[in-house]
Amino acid sequence: MDKLTFTMENYLEAIYELSSDKEGARVSDIAKRLGVSKASTNSAIVSLAEKGLINYEKYKEIFLTEKGLELAKSTSDKHRIIKKFFVDILKIDGEIADKDACSIEHVISRDSVIAMEKYMKGHKEKDGKNSNI
Repeated sequence: MDKLTFTMENYLEAIYELSSDKEGARVSDIAKRLGVSKASTNSAIVSLAEKGLINYEKYKEIFLTEKGLELAKSTSDKHRIIKKFFVDILKIDGEIADKDACSIEHVISRDSVIAMEKYMKGHKEKDGKNSNI
């Protein structure tokens, strides 16, 4: 499968964050979360379904496939770690850190994110705090 666009990764991440084991995400909730129209969301959903990343039936909840879940979780984890690094280590405002993390999560390597995570663990250990990353 070709690499997903930033936009498609954001849709997967939104579906991941809006759904649970038993309940899927709804088009209207995804659109609201991303600040886009339902028509744009429907178009993206069709594309993700064609790529085998989601299970989708018109007017029903959307569920991630195993591959979709893997990609969505990876993007969400990157976002969380980057934001935490910005807020806890660099002392950047949470709102700014969230926006920046959303942009960076798509282009940063997994190795760099792992290095951030290791740095935060070491930093907390030096401070005598428990690591909760």
